[in-house]
Amino acid sequence: MTKVHGTGVYDFKRHHVAEYPVELADKPETKPPHSSSLPSSITLSEIQRDQLTRIAAANWLKSGGSKPEKPFDPQLVKEIYETELTVKSEGKSQRKTVPLQRVMILEVSQYLENYLWPNFDAETASYEHVMSMILMVNEKGRELTIAEKTNYLVFMINAFQSLEDEIVRETVLRLASLRSWHSLSYGRFQMELCLNPDLIKKWKRMIKKESDDAKKLGVRLDPLSSLEVNFLRNLIEEFLEVLDHKVFTQKNPVSEDDELNASSFFDQVDDASILYCERFMEFLIDLLSQLPTRRYLRPLVADVAVVSKCHLSALYRHDKGKLFAQLVDLLQFYENFEINDHVGTQLTDDEVLQSHYDRFQSFQLLAFKKVPKLKELALANVGAIHKRVDLSKKLSVLSPGELKDLVCSKLKLVSNEDPWSDRVDFLIEVMVSFFEKHQSQKEAINALPLYPNEQIMWDESVVPSINYSGEGCLALPKLNLQFLTLHDYLLRNFNLFRLESTYEIREDIQEAIPHLLSYINNEGETAFRGWSRMAVPIREFKITEVKQPNIGEVKPASVTAAIAYSISSYKSQIRSEWDALKEHDVLFLLSISPSFKPLSAEEEAKASVPQKLGLQYVRGCEIIEIRDEEGTLMNDFSGRTKREEWKPPKGELRTVTVALDAAQYHMDVTDIAEKGTEDVYGTFNVLMRRKPKENNFKAILESIRDLMNEYCIVPDWLHKIFLGYGHPSAAQWTNMPDLLETVDFKDTFLNADHLKESFSHYQVSFVDSDGRETLDPRPPFRIKLPRSFKSDTHAPSENGRPDTGVSDAKMVDACVEKEKLIVEAYIPPDPGPYPQDQPKQNSVRFTPTQIGAIISGIQPGLTMVVGPPGTGKTDTAVQILNVLYHNCPSQRTLIITHSNQALNDLFEKIMERDVPARYLLRLGQGEQELATDLDFSRQGRVNAMLVRRLELLSEVERLARSLQLPEDVGYTCETAGYFWLLHVYSRWEQFIAACAGNEDKPAFVQDHFPFKEFFSNTSQAVFTGQSFEKDMRAAKGCFRHLKTMFQELEECRAFELLKSTADRANYLMTKQAKIVAMTCTHAALKRKDFLQLGFKYDNLLMEESAQILEIETFIPMLLQRQEDGYARLKRCILIGDHHQLPPVVKNMAFQKYSHMDQSLFTRFVRLGIPYIELNAQGRARPSIAQLYNWRYRDLGDLPSVKEEAIFYRANAGFSYDYQLVDVPDYHGRGESAPSPWFYQNEGEAEYVVSVYIYMRLLGYPANKISILTTYNGQKLLIRDVINRRCLPYDFIGPPCKVTTVDKFQGQQNDFILLSLVRTRFVGHLRDVRRLVVAMSRARLGLYVFCRRSLFEQCYELQPTFQRLLQRPDHLALNLNEGTSFTERHVDDIGHPYLVSSVEEMANIVFGRIDQLQQAQAMYQYMAYSEQFTGISEEQNNEQDSTSPNQAMEVDTSVAENGGINNGVHENNGQEAKEDGEDHANGEDGVLPSEDHPNTENETQVSTNDENTVT
Repeated sequence: MTKVHGTGVYDFKRHHVAEYPVELADKPETKPPHSSSLPSSITLSEIQRDQLTRIAAANWLKSGGSKPEKPFDPQLVKEIYETELTVKSEGKSQRKTVPLQRVMILEVSQYLENYLWPNFDAETASYEHVMSMILMVNEKGRELTIAEKTNYLVFMINAFQSLEDEIVRETVLRLASLRSWHSLSYGRFQMELCLNPDLIKKWKRMIKKESDDAKKLGVRLDPLSSLEVNFLRNLIEEFLEVLDHKVFTQKNPVSEDDELNASSFFDQVDDASILYCERFMEFLIDLLSQLPTRRYLRPLVADVAVVSKCHLSALYRHDKGKLFAQLVDLLQFYENFEINDHVGTQLTDDEVLQSHYDRFQSFQLLAFKKVPKLKELALANVGAIHKRVDLSKKLSVLSPGELKDLVCSKLKLVSNEDPWSDRVDFLIEVMVSFFEKHQSQKEAINALPLYPNEQIMWDESVVPSINYSGEGCLALPKLNLQFLTLHDYLLRNFNLFRLESTYEIREDIQEAIPHLLSYINNEGETAFRGWSRMAVPIREFKITEVKQPNIGEVKPASVTAAIAYSISSYKSQIRSEWDALKEHDVLFLLSISPSFKPLSAEEEAKASVPQKLGLQYVRGCEIIEIRDEEGTLMNDFSGRTKREEWKPPKGELRTVTVALDAAQYHMDVTDIAEKGTEDVYGTFNVLMRRKPKENNFKAILESIRDLMNEYCIVPDWLHKIFLGYGHPSAAQWTNMPDLLETVDFKDTFLNADHLKESFSHYQVSFVDSDGRETLDPRPPFRIKLPRSFKSDTHAPSENGRPDTGVSDAKMVDACVEKEKLIVEAYIPPDPGPYPQDQPKQNSVRFTPTQIGAIISGIQPGLTMVVGPPGTGKTDTAVQILNVLYHNCPSQRTLIITHSNQALNDLFEKIMERDVPARYLLRLGQGEQELATDLDFSRQGRVNAMLVRRLELLSEVERLARSLQLPEDVGYTCETAGYFWLLHVYSRWEQFIAACAGNEDKPAFVQDHFPFKEFFSNTSQAVFTGQSFEKDMRAAKGCFRHLKTMFQELEECRAFELLKSTADRANYLMTKQAKIVAMTCTHAALKRKDFLQLGFKYDNLLMEESAQILEIETFIPMLLQRQEDGYARLKRCILIGDHHQLPPVVKNMAFQKYSHMDQSLFTRFVRLGIPYIELNAQGRARPSIAQLYNWRYRDLGDLPSVKEEAIFYRANAGFSYDYQLVDVPDYHGRGESAPSPWFYQNEGEAEYVVSVYIYMRLLGYPANKISILTTYNGQKLLIRDVINRRCLPYDFIGPPCKVTTVDKFQGQQNDFILLSLVRTRFVGHLRDVRRLVVAMSRARLGLYVFCRRSLFEQCYELQPTFQRLLQRPDHLALNLNEGTSFTERHVDDIGHPYLVSSVEEMANIVFGRIDQLQQAQAMYQYMAYSEQFTGISEEQNNEQDSTSPNQAMEVDTSVAENGGINNGVHENNGQEAKEDGEDHANGEDGVLPSEDHPNTENETQVSTNDENTVT
């Protein structure tokens, strides 16, 4: 039966890998091999010659586990640490304190895996041994160049972020446990216990246990001597020491006047100390943002007053402390987070406000009684004094001694012994921080502009550049395993999604603006001499309306502006793009003011991007309407313009009315009034648009903000698990109430044997509908599922593989009789006499694991299905939907996928099941790509219902005629309903009554059936008159046909009553459709519309869920309003594969630092939530599947891939079905990078294309071959080579696709040619998930072109490359095979010819092309000469048959695949269209700069493809 995994520790391997950006040098320095430093450009040969590599060969364990030549030597570890891992101070910046390249060489040699770890002993290990391990672990975690203390700190950060690992969790949580409260000051300790009375008992129990343990050991109880007690406090105090004394070389100022000018006092800044302080802030933020560590750490942070001390530090106000200040603010936010720490519940706004008032009133009461000087404060209104400025002013009347007594003795906010307690500014800061009113999360997010401005856009600490290397921390939230509350979850995702969008917008601006070629004209105004496809100069801009603020708000209700621009400089295609703008599209207003004189080279190098572009301001806006030169409304979808009145736009001037961001406008106007800043809105001179598919960020951000403002409810059964708490299996179906006790599996099982195989843990007993045992059971089957359902539920063992427990199972089977499972084999009712009445049947023989997934999916609760490549994820999902529809016909199901392609695949298969088409609805833009005759869009379904209504009404009229009644009963659905009740159903009841007692008359049914005439048009006679039972069954089938017909008419009635198309479409979506499908993006964009329409659903099925961002997974769960405070959602089915590539995140910092690419599916797996892993693939040859099945638990093969001829026949022309082909330097070069991260390899490109041409000449169809590569630059290079070498020959043409591995995820082809590109460093293929995708795309043939010496030594890729390298690393061809068909078995390598080089493969291909062209020329000459010799048609045909074989073979294949080739050209064009313009030439009339080699979507691919910048 099904194996359910995840209920325990899972060997989740981090995908952060060691890879460094290395500058490319034309002439790399050469140093002696024994040198302990490396040049900036390091080659593989230099690594191999390095002394560390030789030391590794002699001392490390070998990969196979064999012992080294020398025993372990601690002295060697010490020497390596001192000479290689420690950087000597040379007066340079100390932010880089680890020699990157020396660490890299140790990582390549597997220093940690094969030397440090195997020889580690906690009792005897030296300091150098431990620090070396920390350095190497940090190296694995991408945390690189930092000082030793920082290394230690980063190690702790990584540890606290890995709480899914049981060993790590048990170890590190002891450091943040209740025991740490021993180190609290006495006053703070008393305060915390008073606020949390439940902890008093827990504290007493802990003290008693500690005392008992001490007695047993015979020692005195001294908690403060324990490492666990003092660990965090010591770390905090050490941090404060560094912050106070080591960041700057001079002594900190004491007076407040000095502090105001702090930045001028401290010129000598220790960068390493700043980095340490930043990392420590990150450490505390991480601990406070996870409930298990927050509970007991927050009082400690408050007791030491970390935030207040940071606020008062010189670094907080220094120029170099900008990032530190942002981190301190983030720490303060989490310290004051709106949550009950010990219960874990979200505090409402009212509870937070009430708590604030209670605290302040208590303080006022204390002040009134004990502090006479504060009498005015004590009697004041809370609202008048709870602001920072007012409160500080009131407290300033106290003397330093009185203030210290109040803060330390009376309020006990800090300890008397705190060294800062004598500073007045510190004491006031503590008081103000504790008592001031903080802005609520809801207020903060509502006040935040949705559009980015120029300040945030180029703030590197918030929106880092793409070359983020992971060396420092950032002021960004992280998506960890756990979240404090749903609001915390939404807020983190909101900020990250907003910043990711900001990064994309920034890239678009940097791409579009240079093409305008701005300059200052003679009048001193900005003018433009160039043009840009995506940006146009503004003719006029004016604000037309500013509405009064809503009650309780300060920002305007709305701000409207009108923008005029001309499209006269554009050609027709680009004009049409601008004219396609419509309501709700987002535009950007830019203010460009270039310098009068061009920047010098030196100034250019120092200038920021805005300075280079002359960019002053950026503001976003949303289109309300757009009008042409005559003022006619364009692109109106609201119905104001009737379709027949629509006219093409006139003139070249366009006026667009836009809605500005009210929050941003309020901030700008306030700055103008208070600070006298420039009027931003009078400076705009450029209007920029973006591609529609990439410009939906505002709608998604609004959806998240709306969720923040709502009382957001996730189903109770999912809530704790969603936040990362509670028992992992709490939402599993066996633990849920309201189970489906008896399930009708319909066509799930093909026969009784199939069912028995699926329930091997049970003794299956078949009974009929009367409960009697049946000997010839046939589907369909009903099964009563026991609540304690048996399945192989395993926790992964230490090595990550499941403990199958085979021997235990055998012992149990031998001793205990299998439990009986009762299966009812029932006879389904006759569906009706017409062919269209017959239900569609499933033909897939589901595996036992798939059956387990189906059972789990149809039951309430959370179902997670891991689907490795080719294991039938879509078939399983479709059968879940099919069975669910038939067992719960009143429930509605929402289907969500990441891509339109996956959604269409799923939808097409649903239509092949027994689910009526009228209940299916497909929303979104991809519906037109459905390969079906029916239209499943809203409009298409409405039209189909109206057409169906007319068909049914005509049938009703025919029925009335057959009953000799007036035909006007079929006038409307309403009259048809009355006709059903009065004439049809009444006649049926009379017929049933008449049949009672006449069962012995065989012809009774035939003689008395009232609707016999209506069914006289069936292909076969309905009744035989020979058996009452058979005829009665047929009669019921006929009545079922009538009942279904009138039921459909009743469903059509609403479409008859509703007159507008919009109302009909909305009714269809909210009431009629049972299965609604859309992409996650469409769900996020249209959430507000769904809520307004009252959209409801009971079940959510999500395909490709491991490829969907966390927030885009969450939003579809909340597309409906809660009912009476409860969520309606009953089932959540997540199907995906976390071993393949994660969601697309373009910015490396958000991906690596913030873990934004972690999907909800992956997080659930990490949390140990049970999942079912499909374990039989039917896509690829078993031999190819072995290249990636090691990554899965027990992935096997379906019988079809072993039995079908296509899988056991060899690939014609090739000796092997898969092979690694070693590609040496070509023209003296391996990889190259014309610009950063734009990697190319000319040798591999030429080799791959030569092999493609070779396959085409053999007759392989072009649509069966795809060329993949791991880098975007290589994709473009291969396309160039194809254009040069393939397109000139019509019998070759382009392949099906040339794209990157990342873009090809979710697709497959028969033959894959894969180029890995890199020859110096492994690059981002080191991410095993990318390797799995690359290896699993091919069905029949996979040929990998790469540099063997590089990839074979990569530790992460060993299982795959060891198998690849069991075969020759030179391409083995069978040159004697001249066609694409062979009877040779796949295991028979034939007569291999090993190709030695790129040039030789090209020569083979050119030779064949020459032979082919000669044969074709001869054939054409003979055909031409025949026209003049009078040869008869028959002779002509004979002559055809004697033409050269080779020409015939190729020509035949080309003729057969001519349609395919045409399709290929179309596909390639479509692909180019989807990928965007790969070259910027011609787009804006200007070549791209070297800094930005990829334009538009190309940039996306390169940044998305490269998970590690190398």
